[in-house]
Amino acid sequence: MGHYKANSTNSREFSLTMNNSNIGELKYSKWYSFKADILLADNSIYQLEPKGFWDSKIELKKDDKVLLYFEMGWKGIVIHFNDSDKKYLLRLKSLWSSNYILIDTDEKELLAVETDFKWSKLTFDFNIETSNEFDNFENKEVLLLTTLHCINYYMAFVNSTV
Repeated sequence: MGHYKANSTNSREFSLTMNNSNIGELKYSKWYSFKADILLADNSIYQLEPKGFWDSKIELKKDDKVLLYFEMGWKGIVIHFNDSDKKYLLRLKSLWSSNYILIDTDEKELLAVETDFKWSKLTFDFNIETSNEFDNFENKEVLLLTTLHCINYYMAFVNSTV
């Protein structure tokens, strides 16, 4: 099981670490934008780009190739991988919780995210616990940072409807 921390340096930049070692960053182009870049420690860069009416779908790209996309569903955010039939669901752990879980189609929990709102900075930090199965994923770092983007997307979507 892995334990990761994602800290927000401001409302647009998040750094992901494990055991104080930098894994990567999630950087938004501007405040309240769904367009963002993922920069990994190995200097590889991925783009998250909104598509569709009301930015209802977000695509993860590397060099103009779409690797996955996610969209809001009735139960949470559904993540679809383009190269396979794999689907994952990111949802709230419980109705009155601010914690999230990522599950597969068998409802097996792959990771849990605990949100921590920092009143002094008006930003969120995240604690992420991954399962052994998740730890064996290819490109798990990209999926972790994409999951952070999904959570920010979910919070922005829910807050805009209240």
